[in-house]
Amino acid sequence: MRLITVSEHEATRVLTLDRPEARNAIDVPAREALRDELRRAVDDPAVRAVVLTGAGGTFCAGGDVRSMEGAAPDTVRARLAPLHDVVRLIAAGGTPVVAAVEGTAAGLGVSLAAVCDHVVTAEDARFVAAFGRIGLVPDGGLLWTLPRRVGSGAARDMLLFGAPVPASRAYEIGLADSLAPPGGALDAALERAAGAAALAPLAVAAAKRVLAGDDGLERLLEAECAEQAALFATADFAEGRAAFAGRRTPRFEGR
Repeated sequence: MRLITVSEHEATRVLTLDRPEARNAIDVPAREALRDELRRAVDDPAVRAVVLTGAGGTFCAGGDVRSMEGAAPDTVRARLAPLHDVVRLIAAGGTPVVAAVEGTAAGLGVSLAAVCDHVVTAEDARFVAAFGRIGLVPDGGLLWTLPRRVGSGAARDMLLFGAPVPASRAYEIGLADSLAPPGGALDAALERAAGAAALAPLAVAAAKRVLAGDDGLERLLEAECAEQAALFATADFAEGRAAFAGRRTPRFEGR
């Protein structure tokens, strides 16, 4: 099954999340496919920039809730491992990555966008980081990237209250770096990526390593594993999954 579509635009490689029937939700095979394609891009000297986008007018609806089940801590860690590799490859892999956001970036979709070096969003897009609606902690490094992008207050507002953030607000607070007309995010992202691709690649790679060089990200990813592994075993997560599948409001009991 095709999960990631790859295309070339001069020195820029476009990686497209390609599960439109699931609004590009990221299950474990999709995480692994994205990790592998990012690694190929970072290791290819002909690729000077990467654009990450989604098929079908949606960036990414988040993790695939239907593929999640309560699991042992080691299983949850295994589930997070390819996702954490994706975060490391984008944050410190040496190749500039530009996100092109159309439609919705929800949950893990926000995490993928926020870790990118530049986020282009369509003016009618929105960002939703309501992990608490299914009983999980934000993952994909979002507790590290989001406060660095938008500040502690705006990050807490998004993560603890879960309200949708329209593109105009995302641009205002720094979650998005530039706006594009509806349907125009990819073209704008390619233009931005071309600017990065024209710079000296070794210098750009060195700057990315230094920017991601403190060990705060590694500590965060380890803490994320511990918290998520514990939450997968809770009744609230089981209720969150059931409510999601039944398209109803969850009834959480704090256990």
